[in-house]
Amino acid sequence: MPKRLLHIALLSIVCFAMLGAGAPSTRFDALGHKLVCPCGCGEILLECNHVGCPDSDQMISELRTELSTGVPDSAVLNWFVVKYGPTVLAAPLRGGFDIVAWIVPFAVLFLGIAGVVLVLRLWRTRQSRNALIAPAPLDPALRERIRRETGYDSQ
Repeated sequence: MPKRLLHIALLSIVCFAMLGAGAPSTRFDALGHKLVCPCGCGEILLECNHVGCPDSDQMISELRTELSTGVPDSAVLNWFVVKYGPTVLAAPLRGGFDIVAWIVPFAVLFLGIAGVVLVLRLWRTRQSRNALIAPAPLDPALRERIRRETGYDSQ
C-alpha cells in the first residue's frame, strides 16, 4: 500500500510539472503563435512544416527584429498586418470590423436556421388548425339544386 501511494504521489508531481510544458513562455513564442505563415500552408508561423518554405524564415527574422525594438505586442501585430495583410493573423485583433467579420457569418447561419424553424412551426400550426375545422353542413335547398343540375340521384 505505501508503494502504491508513492507511485500516485510521483505521478501527480510529474503531471503538475508537465501542465505548462507546451505553453509558449516567451514573448517571441506568444507572438509567433498569433501569426500564420503566408506561404499558403495555413500553419502557425512557428509551426510551419512546409519544406523549403520561402516565407517563414524571413518572417521569423522580421519578428525577432520587431521584438528587439521593444514595441508592444499590438504594434508588432499591426506591423505584420500592414506588411502581409489581415490574413496573417491567426485570430482577429480585438475591436472594430475584425470582430464583425468573424461573427457575422455564424450569426447569419444561426438566424437562418431559426427562421426556417419558425416558418416550419407556423406551417404546422396552420395545418393542424385547418384540420380541426369541420366542413359546414350543406344547405338542403342547395343540395337539391345540385342533384337536379347534375342529374345525380342517390335514392
